[in-house]
Amino acid sequence: MKTVLLPLFAFGLTSLVQAQQLTGFTPNRQTSELNLEAEFKKHQSAATYKEHLTRLTSVPHVAGTPENEKVRDYIAETMRKAGWQVDIYPHDIYLPKGPGEVAVEVVQPIRQPLNIREYLFPEDKYASDPRLMPGWNAYSGSGDVTAEVVYANYGRKEDFEKLKALGISVQGKVVLARYGGNFRGYKAQFAQAAGAAGLIIYTDPADNGYAKGLTFPEGPQPSESVIQRGSLLTVNYTGDPLTPFEPALPIDGKVKVKRLDPKDVDLHKIPVTPIPYASALEIMKQMKGAKAVPTGWQGGLPFTYRLEGGPGLTVRLKVKQEIAITRVYEVVGTLTGTEFPNEWIIAGCHYDAWAYGSTDPNSGTAMLLGLTESLGKLAKAGQKPRRTIKVAHWDAEEFGVIGSAEWAEQFRDELTKNAVAYMNFDAAVSGRVFGASASPSLKKLLIEATQAVAYPDSNKTVYQHWLAQTSPRSGSTVGIASSAPALAANEPTIGNLGGGSDHIGPYMHVGVPSLSAGVGGPTLYHSSYDDLFFYHKFVDSTYKMGPMVEQVVGTMALRLANADILPYDLVRYASDLTTHLKAAEKAIKAYAPTYSIEPLLATVADLKKNAEAAEAARQSYLAAGRTDKAQELNKIMLQLEQSFIDKKGMAFGSWYRSLYASSDPYSGYASWMLPGLLYEASLKSTANLPDLENRYKTAIQSLSGKLASLVQAVNKSAGASLGGSK
Repeated sequence: MKTVLLPLFAFGLTSLVQAQQLTGFTPNRQTSELNLEAEFKKHQSAATYKEHLTRLTSVPHVAGTPENEKVRDYIAETMRKAGWQVDIYPHDIYLPKGPGEVAVEVVQPIRQPLNIREYLFPEDKYASDPRLMPGWNAYSGSGDVTAEVVYANYGRKEDFEKLKALGISVQGKVVLARYGGNFRGYKAQFAQAAGAAGLIIYTDPADNGYAKGLTFPEGPQPSESVIQRGSLLTVNYTGDPLTPFEPALPIDGKVKVKRLDPKDVDLHKIPVTPIPYASALEIMKQMKGAKAVPTGWQGGLPFTYRLEGGPGLTVRLKVKQEIAITRVYEVVGTLTGTEFPNEWIIAGCHYDAWAYGSTDPNSGTAMLLGLTESLGKLAKAGQKPRRTIKVAHWDAEEFGVIGSAEWAEQFRDELTKNAVAYMNFDAAVSGRVFGASASPSLKKLLIEATQAVAYPDSNKTVYQHWLAQTSPRSGSTVGIASSAPALAANEPTIGNLGGGSDHIGPYMHVGVPSLSAGVGGPTLYHSSYDDLFFYHKFVDSTYKMGPMVEQVVGTMALRLANADILPYDLVRYASDLTTHLKAAEKAIKAYAPTYSIEPLLATVADLKKNAEAAEAARQSYLAAGRTDKAQELNKIMLQLEQSFIDKKGMAFGSWYRSLYASSDPYSGYASWMLPGLLYEASLKSTANLPDLENRYKTAIQSLSGKLASLVQAVNKSAGASLGGSK
C-alpha cells in the first residue's frame, strides 16, 4: 500500500538529504543508496501498521501460553509472505506457569480481602477478557504468611540500610514497598536478605497516578486499580535460570545441555506480589507505628506515611506459584545479502507481553513486521541488501530477557564473527517523543538516519524533533548506577544502554555494537490496560508514528547493509571513554581521595590519535571511490567492539563480559559504564583496582591497535589499482 503520510522529499528535505555525506559510502554508492532509500520510504502506511498492531494485540499473550504461540505464527507467516526465510528456534526454559494462587488480605484489626485485579470499564472492551491474569510477579517464592507490616520506601539497598539505622527490624514482617528506584527483583532480594517474611509492591500515586495528571480511563496516568506485573529474576546472569552460559536447547533434541537443579539456583524464597494503590491504601491507612517516614519517603496517598504498622495490624500474603520447564520460541527472519551474506545486521523486539502489549512490546513488533514487508518489496524488485539483514522476534523477555539471551548463547561464535550491529526496538512506538541509546560506534548512524526522515505533521526532521528534547528517553538517576550519557555539542542526548531488554545478550555478553531507539510517551506499564483502547486514545490515534519509526530503522538497516566500509563512528570511542573514565574516577575519589585515572586517560589519548587517523583514512579512501580493500577493512571493523569483551567477566557476574557496559547489578535497569570500575567503587574498595586498570588498559590498547591497523591497511593499498564501487 502506498503511503501518503510521510513524503520524505516534502518541505525541502531533498536538498537536506542530498547534501548529507553518508558515512561509509563512496560517492557513486551514496547516490544509489539515497535513491534506494527514497524508494523504500514509499512503502510505509499507517493502515498497515495499525493492522499489524491489531492482529498482534487483540488478545492477552503471555509467554508459554497458546495465545502467544498464535502471535508467533502470525509473525512467521507475515515474514514468509514478505519473502524472508524464517527460522524458529525452540528453547526449553524454567518458567513460571502463571500466577498460580495469589491472595492479599488485612487480617487485623478487621479481616478484609484486597483487590488484585484491574477494574472493568465499559469503554475499554479489552479489560473484561477472562484470559487476563491477576497482578503477579514471576519467580516469586511460594508461601502463606501473616505478619505485621513495615514500609520500606522503594525497597532499595539504601532503604533497607536506613531502616536498620533507624532501629526498624523487618525480620518476620511483610514489607510494603513502592515501585521505582530499582528493578523489582532487587526489592525482593533485599527484603529477603533483611529477613522479611514476604513483600508486597505497589505503584504510589506520587510517582505514577493522580499526582501526575488525569487517570485512566479519563487520562493516561495509572488509576487506583492499575497493577504493574513483572519478573523478579535476579540470578547473576541473563537468560534461563538453569542453563547459564549455554543455550537452553530442547530437552528432546539431539544436543543435550546440562541443566542445574532448581534447588541449586538462587531464586527468591519469600512470597512476593504487586497490588494497586487502592489496595495499598487499605493497609497503610491503618498503620499505627510511632515513627513517621524519613524525608523523601512520603508518597502521594492522603496521610502521613509511617514505618511500621504496629502489632494491631497484620496482613496475610499468599503466593503459590508453579515453575516448570516450558518451551518458548525465537522467530528470526533472514534476508540474505547479495555480496556479504556472512555479515549480519540484526533488528529485534520481543513479542511476549504481560497482557495485550499494545505499547510494550508489540508496537515495536508491528513496526518490524512493516519493515520486513517494505524490505521484502525492494528485494522482490531486485534491490536486495549487500549484507544480510535479520529481524528477530524474541520470546519470554518479560520473564527476565530470556529468549534473546538463549539465542545469543546459541550463536555466540557466529555473532562474534559476523554481527555488524544489534538494534533493539522493544515498545519502540509508544508515543511521540523520539529518543535513543547506543554504543559509541552507532551514534553517528543514528544521527544521520534521523536527519533523513520527516517527523509527521511538521516541517521538521526526526533529528530536529529529537534535538529539541531536553533529556534521554530513559535515564535512571539512582545512585552510582546513573552513568551519565556522554554528551556532545550541538547533538541530541544519546543515552547509555542499561538493563531490562534484549540488547543485553548481544551487547554485554557477546560484544556486538548495539542501540535502542523509538518514540515514547504515556504508559500503563505492565498493566491489563496496555491495550488497543489505550493506544488509540492516548498514544497515537493517527498511527503515523509506526511508519516514521520504520523509516528510521529501515534507513539504519540499509546503510549498515549497503555501505562500502561499515559506517561506525570511529572517533566516538575516545570521547565517550574519557567521559566515563572521569566519572569512575570521581566515584572512587569519594572514598580514596588520592586516586587518579590519568594512566588510563593517557591510553585513551593514544586511542584518540589512532581513531582520528582511521577516520581520515576512511574518508579519503572512499572519496577516491576505492573499494579494493573493503573486505579486509570491514573484517577489522567487525572486531572493534570485541576489544571490550573480557573472558574473566565482571566480579558481580562473569556472564557479563563487556568491560565497557553492563546493567547495574543493584538497580537492574540503569546502565553502568566501565562496570568493573563502578563495581569496585560501589564496594568502596581499592583492592582490585590494579588488576582492573590493567584489563581496561589492555582493552583500550586492543581497540587502538585495530584502528591503527585500519590506517595501515588503507595506506598499504594506496598504490594498488583503484577499484570502483561494485
